[in-house]
Amino acid sequence: MSKLTPGKLAGLKAVSDHRGVIAAAAMDQRGSLQKSLAKERGAAADAHDLEVFKTLVTSVLTKHASAILLDPEFGLPASKQRNGKGLLLAYEKTGYDANTAGRLPDLLDLWSVRRLKEAGADCIKILLYYTPYEKSAINDHKQAWIERIGDECLAHDIPFFLEFVGYDAEGGDEKSVAYAKKKPEIVSGTMAEFGKARYNVDVLKVEVPIVMEFVEGTRAFKGEKAYTRAEALQHFRDAESMTHKPFIYLSAGVSNPVFIETLELAAESGTKYNGVLCGRATWKDGIAIYAKHGAKAFEDWLNTTGVENIENVNRALKAASPWQLKFGAKNMDDLA
Repeated sequence: MSKLTPGKLAGLKAVSDHRGVIAAAAMDQRGSLQKSLAKERGAAADAHDLEVFKTLVTSVLTKHASAILLDPEFGLPASKQRNGKGLLLAYEKTGYDANTAGRLPDLLDLWSVRRLKEAGADCIKILLYYTPYEKSAINDHKQAWIERIGDECLAHDIPFFLEFVGYDAEGGDEKSVAYAKKKPEIVSGTMAEFGKARYNVDVLKVEVPIVMEFVEGTRAFKGEKAYTRAEALQHFRDAESMTHKPFIYLSAGVSNPVFIETLELAAESGTKYNGVLCGRATWKDGIAIYAKHGAKAFEDWLNTTGVENIENVNRALKAASPWQLKFGAKNMDDLA
């Protein structure tokens, strides 16, 4: 594999722990967080609420994380409270255009990679809704878009983290057992595509290739089966074999116990994943606390339950593999 450029290496080091594992917290939710806060409060949540929520999560959880992922819209005040840890900044607009087919993405209007870097970003993160089974005209559009961002990150010598979330191109229910059966191929196919050199992606932020509640023989199993435990383990291995790039798992909104069990399954499969960017599995249950009882109560919750949640993740990450091994190096300094 090619050697990392100085800026890319520095950025990856900044968001990793001493081993070379990315143990990062995610707090770049915008639209979904605002809706959740408003729902719990029974009244609107504003920009100030988002800034306070993000700042509290960042100031507490970065004591136990290697980095934090924030957005430049509401997360810049929080980025000043990150306890010296690495910073990833999101470059995409929240959500997707629901009025057009194919969940097309868009970039933030007033930001560029140059500006995100000037705002303190060590790495750039993009979220893309993607399935290999979408119409080729739509996927062509998305691939060209990722090529442009990859080139922009290359020009500014900063790591590019690409997060992708699958969906049903036929419009089916993504919470169904039918979708759970399609998910392994969707995840594997997307990893194969965006691991290609032309995109200049440095780290793939991927969904796990299974849905835990449909895995027979897990604590998360709810009685309807999409895969046996052995099949689920094989899906992890198959997805890993699709790329030589470093990749990390996202928590995709599942509860802390389910995410921990997911990471246990990844470890059992022998998959050499390189860390996590974990958001809602650490702080989601605090939304109601903040909405109903305010900032101080939420901070207290974070310092107890929130810390417990992230420490659970950190323990599970002992099985993760340092990303520098993907570049044929034993430690990060060998890459310099």
